[in-house]
Amino acid sequence: MGMTMTQKILAAHAGLDKVEAGQLIEAELDLVLGNDITSPVAIKEMEKMKVDGVFDQDKIALVPDHFVPNKDIKSAEHCKCVREFAYRNKITNYFEVGEMGIEHALLPEKGLTVAGDVIIGADSHTCTYGALGAFSTGVGSTDMAAGMATGKAWFKVPSAIKFNLIGKPSEWVSGKDVILHIIGMIGVDGALYKSMEFVGEGVKNLTMDDRFTIANMAIEAGGKNGIFSVDDAAIAYMKEHSDRPYTVYEADADAVYDAEYTIDLGKLRPTVAFPHLPENTRTIDEIKEDIRIDQVVIGSCTNGRINDMRIAAKVLKGRHVAKGLRCIVIPATQAVYLQAMEEGLLKTFIEAGAVVSTPTCGPCLGGYMGILAQGERCVSTTNRNFVGRMGHVESEIYLASPAVAAASAVTGKISCPCQLR
Repeated sequence: MGMTMTQKILAAHAGLDKVEAGQLIEAELDLVLGNDITSPVAIKEMEKMKVDGVFDQDKIALVPDHFVPNKDIKSAEHCKCVREFAYRNKITNYFEVGEMGIEHALLPEKGLTVAGDVIIGADSHTCTYGALGAFSTGVGSTDMAAGMATGKAWFKVPSAIKFNLIGKPSEWVSGKDVILHIIGMIGVDGALYKSMEFVGEGVKNLTMDDRFTIANMAIEAGGKNGIFSVDDAAIAYMKEHSDRPYTVYEADADAVYDAEYTIDLGKLRPTVAFPHLPENTRTIDEIKEDIRIDQVVIGSCTNGRINDMRIAAKVLKGRHVAKGLRCIVIPATQAVYLQAMEEGLLKTFIEAGAVVSTPTCGPCLGGYMGILAQGERCVSTTNRNFVGRMGHVESEIYLASPAVAAASAVTGKISCPCQLR
């Protein structure tokens, strides 16, 4: 019985020739990640452990990104705790305001994640790095503390679901539509503690930004991780951003999967997840009623990369945000912000009546920079639309791609660019 991509990576990091689904292992870590919400808890746990420093100052990344620039005294104290810990332990990869970005966009951009890595992060969307062929998964702050102290973590080896991607997406269909389609198909617990493995000739028709989006939302189907087969595009990305060696793992021909699905990318349509779960999906063609909205958010660790900015700007160019609607655009990193500025995208956003924010996770988790009031509706390119996620418990969040979000900002209702004149 062969192994999946994920199982091969875990076996190598556990020093074993072979692992099987359900097996408990201890694996060496290549990177441990924390942010301004989860790191202070981990730091306090490390203090209780009375360990002398961290296992490797180069293999820890601390990225204050949720409530920064600090929105209040409590968030300022959290960031101060992380900052002092980073300085005290000489953490190489500490990214403060001015250098920081939204963590899951920043780390690949900085070259800190490559194929074959084992990465844990005290944030559920750490699964993003599977786009590069890494095993990456979210953990609790206590596991983060243990990882920072020892460089190791315990895992139960996950079983897997295979997604064979074929075809080429049509215009206005992106990685967000792919993953919303999949979550709508299998449900929010359809991949519970499983590895979601994406392979097939259709992968080459997805940009790296598409792949980051898909891997990012594996957790929204309950997945332990999402991982893509490594192709020339992924290798080119790693060579551009990193000087670290990487290892490509391919699943064995006789690898065992709990289920297999074939997704024809050419048949997908722009897709929206209705309140209050990511599985509550409808294609743009299935939305018959006018759903009026109050706010649009374009950004986050899911859709704040440069291609997302370009798509949104393409839709907004020469158009204007609907009267009375708030459109907030958040480039995910300083580099994305700068590139968007140099390409004239920020000018397009501002001329269209949108506002552009410094990188932050703020509105995604109802922190700041776009809180919803009672009864308000938001089309958002973020990853979760749970009750109260972005504000009042009686507000509504509709998850969509940057193309649909931008078109909706123009019309004031859920719309696709293909519906614009």
